[in-house]
Amino acid sequence: MERNFYWVGLAGVPRWLIEAPTRTSGEAFDEPWLFTDGRVLPDPGSIKAQVSHPGTKRAFVFGGVERTPIVSEALANVFRSLARDDVQLFPVTVEGESERYFVVNAIKVVDAIDETRCREVHHYDEGGAFPEYAGEYRWIYGLRIDPAKTEGAQVFRLKKFKTALIVSEEVKDALERVGNLGVSFERVTEVPDLH
Repeated sequence: MERNFYWVGLAGVPRWLIEAPTRTSGEAFDEPWLFTDGRVLPDPGSIKAQVSHPGTKRAFVFGGVERTPIVSEALANVFRSLARDDVQLFPVTVEGESERYFVVNAIKVVDAIDETRCREVHHYDEGGAFPEYAGEYRWIYGLRIDPAKTEGAQVFRLKKFKTALIVSEEVKDALERVGNLGVSFERVTEVPDLH
């Protein structure tokens, strides 16, 4: 049976806005994209996140423009049980909250983009404004991946398009069972042709 995967995005639901995590002292991390780069990190120590706009509290949100995944303890337990080898979970204190939250750092990066099946693909140009990203994907519409190339991962980032946080259907279903999500799931594997 072919496995299905989903791109975790922002849901169009009322939600609070949380800034990117910082050290507890308030000092920003040297690398703002630290938790979205798809690599194993040393323990960052004590971290916190400010609420930049109060609203409906959600169990899964993205913090700041860096889109750092921040989840409740119940959702952290889903990642612990289903994707233990694919993520690091770092406790984060959310301003004004007694409940425990965690940053989800996806540590696997897989080369699974199926460019021929994507609806529209935009690359960074060699001589463009961001030469360090030359050859990487600037944006992809209608993202499709090849599930055979996911190397057994349940949660991962994509090579040359780390913006996308991808989860397996098993993880998605478990997160949805917990509920109160501020995120949505866009299927990135082909829907089988039933004709």
